[in-house]
Amino acid sequence: MRIPRGGRRPPPSLHHLLLLLAALCFAALKTAAAAPRTAGGTEEGGGGIASVTGGIMGTKDAISAKDISRKEPVGGVIALKESMKYFDADFFNDSKLREMENGAKEFNVPAFRENRRLVAIKDGGLHDPSVLVFKSSWSWSSKSKVKESEMFDYPQTSMPQRPSNDEDIAFMSIIELGELIRTKKITSRELTDVFLRRLKRYGTVLESVITYTEDLAYKQAKEADDLLEQGKYLGPLHGIPYGLKDIIAVPEYNTTWGSKTFKNQVIDMEAFVYKRLKSAGAVLVAKLVTGSLAYDDIWFGGRTRNPWNIEEFSTGSSAGPTASTSAGLVPFAIGSETAGSITYPAARCGVTALRPSFGTVARTGVMSLSESLDKLGPFCRSAADCAIVLDAIRGADAGDPSSREIALEDPFHVDITKLTVGYLDSAEMEVVKVLSAKGAKLVPFKLNYNVESVQSILNITMDVDMLAHFDNWQREGHDDDYEAQDQWPVELRRARLVPAVDYVQAQRARGRLIREVQESFTVDAFIGNATDWELVCLGNLVGLPIVVVPTGFKSIEHPPKGNTRRRTTVTTGIYAPPDHDHIALALAMAYQSVTDHHKQRPPIDAN
Repeated sequence: MRIPRGGRRPPPSLHHLLLLLAALCFAALKTAAAAPRTAGGTEEGGGGIASVTGGIMGTKDAISAKDISRKEPVGGVIALKESMKYFDADFFNDSKLREMENGAKEFNVPAFRENRRLVAIKDGGLHDPSVLVFKSSWSWSSKSKVKESEMFDYPQTSMPQRPSNDEDIAFMSIIELGELIRTKKITSRELTDVFLRRLKRYGTVLESVITYTEDLAYKQAKEADDLLEQGKYLGPLHGIPYGLKDIIAVPEYNTTWGSKTFKNQVIDMEAFVYKRLKSAGAVLVAKLVTGSLAYDDIWFGGRTRNPWNIEEFSTGSSAGPTASTSAGLVPFAIGSETAGSITYPAARCGVTALRPSFGTVARTGVMSLSESLDKLGPFCRSAADCAIVLDAIRGADAGDPSSREIALEDPFHVDITKLTVGYLDSAEMEVVKVLSAKGAKLVPFKLNYNVESVQSILNITMDVDMLAHFDNWQREGHDDDYEAQDQWPVELRRARLVPAVDYVQAQRARGRLIREVQESFTVDAFIGNATDWELVCLGNLVGLPIVVVPTGFKSIEHPPKGNTRRRTTVTTGIYAPPDHDHIALALAMAYQSVTDHHKQRPPIDAN
């Protein structure tokens, strides 16, 4: 997850303020109870309760001697009354507040504690998923075609020759590498050697690797080579090395979630996406950096860098998968997005990436931020490679109630001349011109919706869901050890002040947004900025798939002296309706068939 900084977070210490207010009220009560009293119940001369509490309560609300003599002092009600402003619910009188206080003590708090005991002792949201299941395609259901899902028909590549050096091998596509393996011009063991050498050489430079899975990689490579010797070929991922974002569980290896709190954690579970790739014959060579607890690019070992400009950071919590793919350290990698963690780093590091429709890839065995927002997707050399990986990892699993078997059409056989493609003002016009020349109908386009709270809906949803999955972590004070104190610690403290009522209202507003977007989605797909924050929030709330496509380069700001190969990458996004990932992929493949921006190699640590 990646959230732009600046200007939209309230002060981080509201909970401290509430505690202070309560303490002041009780201190005032204690002082007043011990002081000499007049017949009116307060000390003359302004030293009594009414003056001490000042702005908290007016003279007409002054506490009487009868109140003070209560077994349960009214100070708790005063604190509750003051705190209600932070819930936008400061309309209850004292009698109702006392009733609420008693109800919370007698019913709410015991229920909260029992529920936490049942499901919240373990952090990360790997177990006991919510029964409230979000389905991104519900508003599009009338457009969906119901048919059995079939494997894609992959294109055949011309017989590639094995390059003479590792660098050229490292930047070949999955299709090309797969053909080298299928024709036995290279073995999986040799490929694994190539990519492990590159990971060890550049991984520390980029700060993109958490764990090398070397023993597992050579074991899986041997299995792939042995199968091929037996005449069994599993498909285009057979023997292909790859990396996983380190929120994805693999038995016998640490799954650190990028956090010092969990850096020694081993989860004895095979994540669904790992099982799918293993069955496709792919070879896991590394667990790659995730920002701490999947927030931005800072983790317990450092901060991941952009291969195109080593002085710049990658952004986004899928930092390791993005940087490693961009630098040719792996042919592809799996990352995740809740709010920008695929789109932002892909755009920064110049990588082709797919954020699939919500629910396309089961998240069993993956650390959870938000069960209605989290998605897994590939970072690759090309859109064609993204389609191949998606085909291998898509599917439903009982451990993820939101996952679905989505009958995607084959992106390799989409006729783009039959598509109407909109373009926003933010679209890269080169993409518009290329797709128009390829036969698609390109029209100016604008998404029309009236919901003005898109960004806050996402923040409320994500932060409250995240806190539910890391409730125990916060209660035990681990937020004080978090790697970036202006990130999750601030947001999750604020999330404590989101009432259940207003969380539900945010979901209702989200439903209205989805309906309005669906009604205005009058094209088959549209092109627009991949990192516009409003679009990032909207796309994740609605569940839209997007392919991030490199479209060029521009000069960096403040270049080093002399000639430099460092560049700022330029990208755009191709968006489609939920469950229409094949449309976005087909358009991206059409664009990349006549351009070569996605084939460029970054300088990594060179000038």
